[in-house]
Amino acid sequence: MRTAVGTAGTAGTAGTAGTETPAGDTPGDTEGAVDAARSRSITDWRPEDEVFWAETGAGVARRNLVFSVLSEHIGFSVWSLWSVLVLFLGPEYHVDAAGKFTLTALPTALGAVLRLPYTFAVARFGGRNWTMVSALLLLVPTVLAGLVLRPGVSYGTLLAVACAAGVGGGNFASSMANINAFYPQRLKGWALGVNAGGGNLGVPVVQLVGLLVLATAGAAHPRLVPLVYLPLIVLAALGAALRMDNLTSLRSDRRALREVAGEPHSWVMSLLYIGTFGSFIGFGFAFGQVLQVQFHQQFDTPVKAAYLTFLGPLLGSLVRPLGGRMADRWGGARVTLWTFAAMAAGTGVVLVASQQKSLPMFLTGFVALFVLSGIGNGSTYKMIPAIFQAGARIAVAAGADKETAERDSRRRASALIGLAGALGAFGGVLVNIAFRQSFLGVGDGDAAYWAFLATYAVCCAVTWVVYLRPRVGPMPGV
Repeated sequence: MRTAVGTAGTAGTAGTAGTETPAGDTPGDTEGAVDAARSRSITDWRPEDEVFWAETGAGVARRNLVFSVLSEHIGFSVWSLWSVLVLFLGPEYHVDAAGKFTLTALPTALGAVLRLPYTFAVARFGGRNWTMVSALLLLVPTVLAGLVLRPGVSYGTLLAVACAAGVGGGNFASSMANINAFYPQRLKGWALGVNAGGGNLGVPVVQLVGLLVLATAGAAHPRLVPLVYLPLIVLAALGAALRMDNLTSLRSDRRALREVAGEPHSWVMSLLYIGTFGSFIGFGFAFGQVLQVQFHQQFDTPVKAAYLTFLGPLLGSLVRPLGGRMADRWGGARVTLWTFAAMAAGTGVVLVASQQKSLPMFLTGFVALFVLSGIGNGSTYKMIPAIFQAGARIAVAAGADKETAERDSRRRASALIGLAGALGAFGGVLVNIAFRQSFLGVGDGDAAYWAFLATYAVCCAVTWVVYLRPRVGPMPGV
């Protein structure tokens, strides 16, 4: 049996726009994929077809996943750059603790805003093409940070440059929307978990880079941190250009956002993602500052805080694929429910530790929150395609065309990944604002911890009521 991967090519090549090039018909094409020298546009993509997937699809999808993870990883590092750089801002920069929380909140906010247009940039320009562009855009905040970071720079300049780092936050949404379209439903939890987990690892990696600079060059050389990333950004863009593909089936999508905006499940999933990913990215940006402010005697220098700031984000990133796997096996809603219950318990541990000023208990509780938020990230993203896949099954049972229903399911899932990703990232902004106001108002983080505990309790209740409570009538198989 011949399996077809369509290729949109240029004049003089084997494929032309709107035609299909059969896999294996081109000499030397060992994957049955698109010739790297051509436009790398795939017009026929059927991941739910098991024969297609085994003969051609799996290899093509895996290759795109690898280079998607690389670009997203560097994007996360640039996005969270200022969680590291604020540790270098000593008294000579004249920025207080509240000002530093603002410097980490701004890139979080811009990254959240950019996630919606980045999601639909994949449909407009193609996954490969947009990965190249979005990678090259990362040069802007890294070069700017390398130029302005010196004593005497105005706080307004720091705010503007920190805000520019938000472009790194948009990479996640476009990457997830792209990879979601490559994989079959049965593997989406794993694939999205690997893609997101590999990207999330950019947070602890940039913090380790910051620790290395602090431990070797010292706090007087913050500009070395962004400069490390310049060649890596170029490498990510080059890898996307040479090894990734565009799926033309995504490029006809214009109505998906309007469709998912009218779907109540979209807003429920956005709330749940605020609780999981919002916690992960918010804690990742704020943790080093929280240690320095709340346990100043133990962390009186930036390097002491840097020794620990990477640990929680590292573990949270590594377990994200595990959250996807658990959701594949037991269902995303069930895993998400127990994750929120455990996050509420972990927050209680942090609150008690804060009141008793117990650093070991505080670190234990916070690391648990990072790990649990990583698991919840994987399980909630598994729920998104499952919701629309269930809708597709209902539509087919009612007489709709199966191929059309599955295509609509994929494009709506991609749209919701962008919407939920954007709103979820705003959770990171809220985390930093909560810490800022708590330390300004009462001198510690206790008010913020109470707010987090209440949020997790609400998310736990919503998950049970909407997806797990016994009821009459069809519910998404999440």
